Amino acid sequence: MKVAVCNLGCKVNKYECDCIVTALRRMGHEVVTALEPADAYIVNTCAVTGEAERKSRQFVTRCLRQNPSATVAVIGCASQHDASAFRSKSGVTYIGGVADKAAAAVRFCEKATDVAPLPLEYDGLCDPAEDRTRAYIKVQDGCDNFCSYCLIPYLRGRSRSRALADCVAECEAVAARSREIVLTGIDLSSYGKNIGSSLAELIAALKDVDVRIRLGSLEVGVVDEKLLGALKGLKRFCPQFHLSLQSGGDAVLKRMNRHYTSAQYAAKVALIREAFPDAAVTTDLICGFPTETEGDFEQSLEFVESMRFAQVHVFGYSPRSGTVAAKLPQLPANVVEKRVARAVAVAEKCKREFLSALVGKRLDVLAEQYEDGCTSGHSLEFVKAYVPGRHDGELSVTVKQLYKDGVIAE
Repeated sequence: MKVAVCNLGCKVNKYECDCIVTALRRMGHEVVTALEPADAYIVNTCAVTGEAERKSRQFVTRCLRQNPSATVAVIGCASQHDASAFRSKSGVTYIGGVADKAAAAVRFCEKATDVAPLPLEYDGLCDPAEDRTRAYIKVQDGCDNFCSYCLIPYLRGRSRSRALADCVAECEAVAARSREIVLTGIDLSSYGKNIGSSLAELIAALKDVDVRIRLGSLEVGVVDEKLLGALKGLKRFCPQFHLSLQSGGDAVLKRMNRHYTSAQYAAKVALIREAFPDAAVTTDLICGFPTETEGDFEQSLEFVESMRFAQVHVFGYSPRSGTVAAKLPQLPANVVEKRVARAVAVAEKCKREFLSALVGKRLDVLAEQYEDGCTSGHSLEFVKAYVPGRHDGELSVTVKQLYKDGVIAE
């Protein structure tokens, strides 16, 4: 049977889908990971925003357009949040949630709804499908932060970590077939808290893994000299730090329940740049949070500019029923839209300035695909580089100028 495994969510979802692909192939199925005609579809959904949840529901319809007689199995955060939204859809067979996603590889044709209670222990899948370029390794699940705008702790459960020895063993195995590993989790920063370990200890245990190692999104509190020292000890660390911000205004940060001030955030960025002077620091920014004043927003934009981010992912606030922020007075939609547009302009300026500073510098770029006469790939700093001609492996290149969404190099 031909089965399409589709990921609509985060890097953790990507890892889980890769593991489901492995399981299906071992059972003899033909497996693809693109939306194309297939006999069955397994969709790993997202619910981080209302828009993501809506797209998860719409994706079922898109699957059936590829093959109206196909079966569709739905798992993940959106079905954990509201299984009934999928149960009524034609063609949907199996509905699971966040727990035991491995069951989807066996039960995808069953007519059943099995949204289990959220797990209390780490129960993740393992053994992702081979990826010779960039492989994601899930080491943690769940979140204890309970930011006032976020539904994820209610859908993923409390923070739980994978055994350190298991993480190391999978990284060593994947390093033999991939050129880069990305450590990921719902709250990667909390790795080890429930098992008497820490992210710094995990990083230290990977010091002999001879492959590029990149970190997923981090929280401010995890950045300290111990972690940075462990990262320096890696054979091939990718100095890109995605450090979640969400707002540069202290009053908004407090209402978001983010547990740091803008000054504390700036101090951690300075600590990163002291240890890794050429590091790319990227972040997320939410615009239009409930009760955010114009002054709050201006302060946020000024702070973003001062941090010299390599990239800023801008989001308009999306109320999630059941969260604290959803009960606060909401801003008009047109105000949120205008603030998003202004923030995007600042984000683009930050990115241009970061990329412009790279002109004339050397980058180590991992070749990923061939397009429009160039080999494209990402540097250690996760800069998209285009190199004329066909190339493979890792390239040492010189940046010539800004180009498309990154730089052109030779």
